[in-house]
Order: sequence, then C-alpha cells, then structure tokens
Amino acid sequence: MALKDEVCVPCRDGGSTLEAEDITALLAELTDWEVVDDHHLHRRLTFTDFASALAWLNRAGVLCEEQGHHGDFSVGWGYVEINIHTHKTGGITRADVVLAAKLDAIQPSNQ
Repeated sequence: MALKDEVCVPCRDGGSTLEAEDITALLAELTDWEVVDDHHLHRRLTFTDFASALAWLNRAGVLCEEQGHHGDFSVGWGYVEINIHTHKTGGITRADVVLAAKLDAIQPSNQ
C-alpha cells in the first residue's frame, strides 16, 4: 500500500521513532522532503501569490483534521513551509511520513 493511502496513526502515548535507514527508504515515496537534525521532516512549497498558498494550506488543514495528525505550518506571500514530527516521541514516526505523503497528494491550485 502506498504511504498516501495509509491512515495516520498518531502516537498519543509515545511510541517509537523510525531509524535513519527506515526514514531514508520511505523518503523515496515523498516529494522534496528533507530530514532536519534527525528530528523532523521539512518541505517548502512555493506559489505565485499569497491566496494560492493560503488555499493550499486550508486544504492541508482539513486533511490534518481528518487524520488526527498535524504538522507545523508557516505561510506567507508565495510559500508554505511544513515541519512534521511526533511531539510525544521527539522524532519522526511512520504517522509523520504518512502525513507527508498525504500532503504531497494535495494538488496546488497554483504552484
């Protein structure tokens, strides 16, 4: 099953973080994500204007609510930045990678 088709299972009571080699293997299914400090996933999307960035972010917010798992987002004129990690574990879990894949599947209206 593709990552984007999985259901996020957030770690509410801790859980285990992924090993570096597991993260590296899963990154092959993602678009332009990077691992920062072995702690979180990061991606920057660019758009032609603020309205397009905000429209994408609103769709991402709906997805996060549906999955019960949320990234940290920054939005500004022409960009959205995303950081994802599981706060309870202090690192990257499978749910984080699944969320990243689901965010990748949101088609931007103007990127």
